Amino acid sequence: MPADWSDLRVFLTLAREGSLTAAARQLDVSHPTVARRIKALEDSIGARLFDRLPDRFVLTSAGEELLTDVKAMDRAAESIHRRSAGLSDTVHGTVRLSADEAMADFIARHLPRIRHGRKCVEIELVASHQLANLSRREADLMIRQDVPEVAGIVTRKLGRTAHAVYARPDLVPSDPSPDTLRAQPWIGFDEAHVYMPGQRWMMALLDGLRPAVRVNNWLLLREAARTGSGLAVLPCFMGDADPWLHRIGPPIEEAHTEQWLLVHRDLRVLPRIRGVMDAIVALFQAERMVVEGGRRWSPWRRRRSRGELVGGNDIPPPSLALGPALSEMWGSPLCEESGRQYPSHILWSWVVDFEDCGGSDEEQRCCRERSGHQN
Repeated sequence: MPADWSDLRVFLTLAREGSLTAAARQLDVSHPTVARRIKALEDSIGARLFDRLPDRFVLTSAGEELLTDVKAMDRAAESIHRRSAGLSDTVHGTVRLSADEAMADFIARHLPRIRHGRKCVEIELVASHQLANLSRREADLMIRQDVPEVAGIVTRKLGRTAHAVYARPDLVPSDPSPDTLRAQPWIGFDEAHVYMPGQRWMMALLDGLRPAVRVNNWLLLREAARTGSGLAVLPCFMGDADPWLHRIGPPIEEAHTEQWLLVHRDLRVLPRIRGVMDAIVALFQAERMVVEGGRRWSPWRRRRSRGELVGGNDIPPPSLALGPALSEMWGSPLCEESGRQYPSHILWSWVVDFEDCGGSDEEQRCCRERSGHQN
């Protein structure tokens, strides 16, 4: 009696995982279901496939022989699944993109640009540290700072990302020397994530001392820095875009990382996937200065090809009349005539020109007055 493919998949998963509990979790079925399917497969084949040890399942010689054939069947099934995506209308459909939470945050900010002209394409954006299995289509595309040694993967270099030290403005030291920075409170990653960019630099600065606050992802790190828990090393595209964070010094040379776009070779020719790939490459080219930490990104103005630097993230802000609720921080400048507050980014960000700051005529006039520029 030929073995059922669904039973063979359970066999393959148990061989990989080594325990009923882990296999059941991977297959999203119950513990008894895995045991029952393995017993049915052994009865069908007429051979014992596993030795049941107290702490794990170990393949018998018959199981090892079967495993070779089942792996080949699994690879063939995966290939059919990938190639079947190209048998339908490939301009429509879903593209699943996986990236770590910092990069996913950056991509999410630019989704309208990525989807421009591709309204028939749905995008699933997944924030995860874990490598998705492109062969099994756990994701169609991945953005990672390291290229895994996996067969069938095609890579494209997107760019070089910079990291720098950020803090809430009231925690920024007047003298950013190593001794001064060492004396400040710091936020960093926990021991399981010390491989993150900038963490080794921070530990060297702190002479091996652990930061007082430790987290396990970039979003928590940024939020802790925003609320004043301490100084933190963040990607420049994340820190510069946050109105409540101030960059301390230039990007850290030791913390630069390369970003790569990964796709399975069977999927790269699909029009919907190719289109999203091209859009991501174009995004990184357009935002190269932001990604490399060359300028501050501001959501309150539109960019043009020419620009005038009237203030930067490393330059103290001009003297402002602050609203009382923000008296302890750099806040939104208060227009003396209207009594309204406007985003202070307009004054000390990279401003292209005042007519292009993105605000109303009144906001633009306040920009000119507060920064000392006139028509």
